[in-house]
Amino acid sequence: MSRQIRFWVFATLVGALAGSFYAFIFHNGKPLIGAVFGIVTALLLFGFERGHLFMRLQKRLKRVSAPLYALSSISIYVCLIILGNIIAGSSLLALDIMDDPYWETVLPTPRILAYSLIMSAIVAFILRMRDLVGSEVFFNLLIGRYYKPVQEDRVFLFIDLIGSTSMAEQMGPMRYQEFLGAFFATLAEPVRRNHGSLDDYIGDMAMITWPQTRGIRDARCLRCVRDAQQQIKRDADEWRARFGTVPHFRAAVHCGPVVTAEIGVEKHKIAYVGDTVNVTARLETLGKAFNEPCLVSSDLLAAIKLPAGFTVRDLGPHAVRGRDRQLTVLAVDS
Repeated sequence: MSRQIRFWVFATLVGALAGSFYAFIFHNGKPLIGAVFGIVTALLLFGFERGHLFMRLQKRLKRVSAPLYALSSISIYVCLIILGNIIAGSSLLALDIMDDPYWETVLPTPRILAYSLIMSAIVAFILRMRDLVGSEVFFNLLIGRYYKPVQEDRVFLFIDLIGSTSMAEQMGPMRYQEFLGAFFATLAEPVRRNHGSLDDYIGDMAMITWPQTRGIRDARCLRCVRDAQQQIKRDADEWRARFGTVPHFRAAVHCGPVVTAEIGVEKHKIAYVGDTVNVTARLETLGKAFNEPCLVSSDLLAAIKLPAGFTVRDLGPHAVRGRDRQLTVLAVDS
């Protein structure tokens, strides 16, 4: 099941539960009718929250000040709640499931509005927390999967912005930070589409990981790089209009065993320790020396079936600090 489908299933379940609970408490135990209202309203609210509805409006709102953004979002939420009630109420009346007066059925009461806004705020907070640390990391922290260190095989993809120092000097710190944020946001969809996890940001570098079996399946780790390159290319005119330049990046991909553990006291995160992470960092450094957009290790290439459209060039063996044997490095073009 794709992430998009899982998202809409989750939105439907949340709406059904919230609507059923409200109807059970306040409306003489009519949970099925409440579920219908809840589902329609939740789909509209989740669609807006995730950027599937009013995408241009969402982009504009993200550029305004925090107080104005909060006020605008609440106003939109109220409008969507009213719209959801009108759609659900009209449908139930048309199907003769309800026989109440039309306006009493379709217009939400102040209590319904308050309840819907509170539930929306709770779910939005959970989703924002998930977005803050990444969906996979968030889930693993919740279930305590890495409370005790675990050894596992993972694929690592490091994506490093090219020319970040000069761009920071030209743009200034605030403008450059906006540019960097937009660059990282662009990576989100290619990573999500290829079932990866954006686990960390280190300066101008993003670290993306997969469990090894998932990352090498259908060459997802390499497709992720190509999808990100194509996404930036498609949006080149928008990048130039907004920032005066188009971002370019280098990628390094490697796989192997790591020890994964939850660390921290007041602030928790999931950390990866091992030679595999160090080798990926070394590959990223070699990418600068070779001026290659994407380098992979022979270890990764041996585990993966290269799909059509990708070509490989052997750059030979290279010494890796902290490793006894040399690593064969390859450049991948797509």
